[in-house]
Amino acid sequence: MLLKNAKLYKQDGKWDILITNGNIQQISQTTESKAEDEEVIDLDGKIVLPPYVEPHIHLDYVLTAGTPRWNQSGSVFEGIEIWSERKQIVKETKEDIKKRAMEAVRMQMKHGIQHVRTHVDVSDPTLKGLEALLEVKEEVKKYMDIQIVALPQEGLYSKPEGESLLRKALEMGADVVGGIPHYEPTREDGVRSVICALDLAEEFGKLVDIHCDEIDDDQSRYLEVLAAEALKRNMGHLVTASHTTAMASYSNAYTYKLFQTLKKAGVHFIALPKANLHLQGRFDSHPVRRGLTRVKEMLNEGINVCFGLDSIKDPWYPLGDGNLMPVVDVGLHACHMTDHDNIVKALDLVTTNGARTLDIMEKYGVKEGNQANLIVIDSDSEYEAIRTQAPVLYSIRNGEIIVKTEPARTEMAL
Repeated sequence: MLLKNAKLYKQDGKWDILITNGNIQQISQTTESKAEDEEVIDLDGKIVLPPYVEPHIHLDYVLTAGTPRWNQSGSVFEGIEIWSERKQIVKETKEDIKKRAMEAVRMQMKHGIQHVRTHVDVSDPTLKGLEALLEVKEEVKKYMDIQIVALPQEGLYSKPEGESLLRKALEMGADVVGGIPHYEPTREDGVRSVICALDLAEEFGKLVDIHCDEIDDDQSRYLEVLAAEALKRNMGHLVTASHTTAMASYSNAYTYKLFQTLKKAGVHFIALPKANLHLQGRFDSHPVRRGLTRVKEMLNEGINVCFGLDSIKDPWYPLGDGNLMPVVDVGLHACHMTDHDNIVKALDLVTTNGARTLDIMEKYGVKEGNQANLIVIDSDSEYEAIRTQAPVLYSIRNGEIIVKTEPARTEMAL
């Protein structure tokens, strides 16, 4: 396959990309004569970039909003209550969970996502959600790489079997150790859950991704515990803090001190702009806090931050269709990042920054010698791609087109 006249993301000029045997053989501004049987696609200056990365989704929860009831307060805590109620009322099978998850995977594929990190609830003693997603991971690996986070959604120490279930989930094949310290019964239990997660990660050789301080309480400070422990163990590059919305309520003096630890530790951050704009500030009158972590400030300090969607129609967030481009759009607005410099590099937030978080950078990117995993979006400008929320025209994996979308045609009388 030969992709002609491509615009490489954040590079000038037009390039030809030669793909053979599933790999990128050559990237050049002039390509040698092609073989007779070679497929040629003229991209006419459209942007080519590595596939989108969804670093934070809950595939076991998708498409469940409204059952057994809708989240009236819109809060994180009511979402957890509803999910707990649903497990008691709706007796889903593993096949039911797989069916919903596969529908969401198809949505993500349509929008150019080839790398996904999904959390799965391991508070359920049956662990059928984990079993379902392990099977989904295997069945879709030709089209998508999936990392699975074992998340004790109802708290690690709210139930006697919490630790043993988390350990069992890792033994079954979960890729990442999760946690939710701000939901634990006490501050001490929250700290203990962070220590436990890092202990298990070291024991099993896993990554770590903690739902950390997803609350508007300025005294919720498990992030400092997570970062300090990661620093002491020299494993910050393997550790991710998701949400960290309490950071929006921290004082500037405390945040300055915290940033020094974060930079030394090298932990990664995932912000969920659409979900947390919806969930946070629910206990405020006016002014209502936006409830997003300090994305712009952390990026300016060289701390790795990426964007994710979080949910697709579940008890925590009633919308979403797997598309990350609206997440970028909303995030830029909410984080006051609509200056030109941030707009033209905004796709980093759903590509390379996410790849660093998932620890897949070694084989990620549109480079000679890499696997031919890439997407083509309907724009010839990074700025216009964000302004128009350019759709994905092609998603190519291992040199094969797995998604092709024809652009919409509009006729006007004017």
